[in-house]
Amino acid sequence: MVEISAELLTQSYDFTLPEELIATHPASPRDHAKLLIYDRKTDTITHDYFYNFEKYIPENTALIFNDTKVIKARLFGFKPSGGKIELLINRALNAHDINVYIRGKVKVGTIINFDESLTAEVKILNEDGSRVVNFSQEEIPLRFEALLPIIDKIGHIPLPPYIQREDNEEDASEYQTVFAREEGAVAAPTASLHFTDEQHARICKNHKHAYVTLHVGSGTFKPVDATVITEHPMHSEYYNISDAAKKILDGHLPVLSIGTTSTRTVEFYDKHGKVQSGEANLFLHPNNRPSRVNHLLTNFHLPKSTLLMLVASFVGLEKTQKLYSEAIKEKYRFYSYGDAMLII
Repeated sequence: MVEISAELLTQSYDFTLPEELIATHPASPRDHAKLLIYDRKTDTITHDYFYNFEKYIPENTALIFNDTKVIKARLFGFKPSGGKIELLINRALNAHDINVYIRGKVKVGTIINFDESLTAEVKILNEDGSRVVNFSQEEIPLRFEALLPIIDKIGHIPLPPYIQREDNEEDASEYQTVFAREEGAVAAPTASLHFTDEQHARICKNHKHAYVTLHVGSGTFKPVDATVITEHPMHSEYYNISDAAKKILDGHLPVLSIGTTSTRTVEFYDKHGKVQSGEANLFLHPNNRPSRVNHLLTNFHLPKSTLLMLVASFVGLEKTQKLYSEAIKEKYRFYSYGDAMLII
């Protein structure tokens, strides 16, 4: 029997996090989150605050941001019987077919009613628990882009499940990056939430940069269930590489990727024929290391998550475990509204 290395075992990525370190609200102001800096060349850890992020950017490095915008993807409605339904939009499959998750029993043909005369008809029940629906308003079929302004009125910000509270007015702006532009994500690229308008503008003025788009799906929160991480079926998300980003990525400047979502986008582009848009389903881990991204800004992630394994693709399992132990010891705040780590 072939022995499997610890780096490929899902259980190696488990850890215990004190509940009080799960951030349920953002730092205020945004850039007052803590920042752990790990320098691989010197094998040293520095503790600072995000408002000093710029001083740690390596010289002659290009920054890649994800400009996706979170939509109000959580909807509450009723079945014709009066039964309550909660629907979470996951991603558009095409102009009319929308992949969703539904809390409440439905079958093919079920019509769900929402405010603003919006309805969703269940078309397909997928084995993974997701559903495919078509939306209409006053019986007129809606394309995805026509659906967006309606759900912006009646929908709710889809806070991650570990933030155990209802969304509020603050979340509509705080769970959104200051440079969000392309609507379609159901989860924020959280490392980017730390930037203020002023800081982002200053960094962009002083450093070469560009934007990619990855519409983050709810699969980003899905823990790895397989015993061996390479057996995990990675979720797929829509991506687009701007012409400015392509120019940087096809060049020779080192790249600092702002967040795991930018990293997945850049690496999918680099490893899969340099196609500028399509579906990305890249799983980075210690046996599939980055080929184009040199430095990473990221938050602190869930146990047994593909995002934690992505961090290990940069520094290895043992160092990842040590960095997380240090963050817990120093009481860093974890997950979407939590603190940040810069790997250089």
